[in-house]
Amino acid sequence: MEFNEVLKARRSVYTLDKNIGVSENAIHSLLEEAVLNTPSAFNSQSARVVLLLNKNHDALWSLTKEALRKIVPVEAFKPTDDKINAFNAAFGTILVFEDQAVVKGLMVAFPLYAKNFPVWSKESSGMLQFVIWSQLAQAGLGASLQHYNELIEGDVKKVFDIPASWSLVAQMPFGHQTAPLHEKTYLPLENRLIIKA
Repeated sequence: MEFNEVLKARRSVYTLDKNIGVSENAIHSLLEEAVLNTPSAFNSQSARVVLLLNKNHDALWSLTKEALRKIVPVEAFKPTDDKINAFNAAFGTILVFEDQAVVKGLMVAFPLYAKNFPVWSKESSGMLQFVIWSQLAQAGLGASLQHYNELIEGDVKKVFDIPASWSLVAQMPFGHQTAPLHEKTYLPLENRLIIKA
């Protein structure tokens, strides 16, 4: 696909299943390329990625559901249950982290820019998420981006043996798209893009 076609193909897809036509090795390779080649401030390379497949993917959404069960009233839980089951129906989940030890080390090493490093860390993480999501779209896979971070980070670190300095940023369930998407609408470009020639 041309780059602009990849941009258009990258959408939030919530109806997913495990019937992907892509090998696990191909997924490993696209994640390796994304982690190696996504830019970061001061070349900090603070991004960390964990790929969860099979029982590990299931375990993530099971612990997420249990965390939500503690805060969502029983009588209102069905839509939450349906949503989490939809994520669990996907082929796998990519967890995105930022290593705060790296960020704090840069804050100490470059005190003039100290307040910027947490911001730049988030910016580079956003770029990484976009790169991975676009690569999945290019491979013909659907994905969405989820943020249950505060609810599940402690359990995620414990269950998957994640280093304490890694801060959970996002969860990206991915798989084969099983339903058509709604047409995307756009705000007028004249309100969003200014060109001064």
